[in-house]
Amino acid sequence: MATTTTVTKRAGAVASIKLPEEESRFPDINTIRAAIPKHCFEPSVAISMGYLVRDVVMIGALGWAALTYIPTIPDATIRTIAWIVYGFVQGLVCTGLWILGHEAGHGAFSQHSLLNHVVGFFSHSVLLVPYYSWKFSHHRHHKYTGHMEKDMAFVPRTQPDYAKRTLAALEMLEDTPAYQFVTLMFHQLFAWQIYLLFNISAGRNSLQKSATTMFGKSHFGPNSAVFRRSEAPFIFLSDVGLAMTAFALYKLAGAVGTGTMLLVYAQPYFWVHHWLIAITYLHHTHMEVPHYDAENWTFVKGALATVDREFGFVGRHLFHCIIEHHVVHHLFPRIPFYYAGEATEAIKPVLGDLYYRDERSFLGQLWSNFTKCKYVVADEKTPGALHWAQ
Repeated sequence: MATTTTVTKRAGAVASIKLPEEESRFPDINTIRAAIPKHCFEPSVAISMGYLVRDVVMIGALGWAALTYIPTIPDATIRTIAWIVYGFVQGLVCTGLWILGHEAGHGAFSQHSLLNHVVGFFSHSVLLVPYYSWKFSHHRHHKYTGHMEKDMAFVPRTQPDYAKRTLAALEMLEDTPAYQFVTLMFHQLFAWQIYLLFNISAGRNSLQKSATTMFGKSHFGPNSAVFRRSEAPFIFLSDVGLAMTAFALYKLAGAVGTGTMLLVYAQPYFWVHHWLIAITYLHHTHMEVPHYDAENWTFVKGALATVDREFGFVGRHLFHCIIEHHVVHHLFPRIPFYYAGEATEAIKPVLGDLYYRDERSFLGQLWSNFTKCKYVVADEKTPGALHWAQ
């Protein structure tokens, strides 16, 4: 289906007046579901817990080894290199833990709700992720993926929005590699925190109620406009989880020193959320992949407006295939990652050229897309669809 250089081409998209023959290009969700073996929808506690224990043991072993041996290295240069290597490797493994928490939030870790919540709460809280807050907003992202007004996670700028952006005065610098590199680094290091604080990149109609201030859209406020009133107690519980982790880090700093604590924890923290932002961004950003206006959006079209990519050993064995099998995850988020590959192969014949996969360099595409995909414009050939401006 796919090649190593391009995504598969879609046969077409829906027009403003929805003609039956055009709608038929997109199979209904039940047709897609029927193609997937039944066992793919049945997570195994033993398998899921096995991956969780593996990741936790690796994280603990790496942290213990770093605290025990790196400070004893006499040469400052070698010691610095050792800390950098530790931060990178620990960040990879902790990203895997983050993804297992993501599985739990979707109910894909097990068929037991309490176990899912316990695993999700603790695996996310230790990474300073507000579990329930993110779970609720992420579910709405899945519900409205590709919707230009209601997607909770990633709505690209339109051309008028791009013209009014905050840094429009620096437009003359935007094509310089130095400017692009600095803005990409800022995006990778801080986009996650800014999203949690201000709900940026979400659709204008994605809120559950009106917000009067920027912080009124925070993921940390029980009364935030991001959430329903009934969800407020869970948002508070998420904040309790973050406070528990902050207290543990405070005690760790008292035991080993603030500098060492930052090397042990802050390094992996920023690596984890770099990977999180890169993965999310590239799932939903590609020149061939559309977004849809409110009139023409459907759940299936939105779920199929995502991209499977390839990240080699790390993607398949440490990141639990979240990069390689994301399309089927958007269609059926309760399928556990270890069955996602089988499910993907099962739906390919049903989807045909509606399925997107890009096997080019993952990090290379991060740079390429970030520097080229600035805003979306209406597709003249397929009214209702918006593509990245060429």
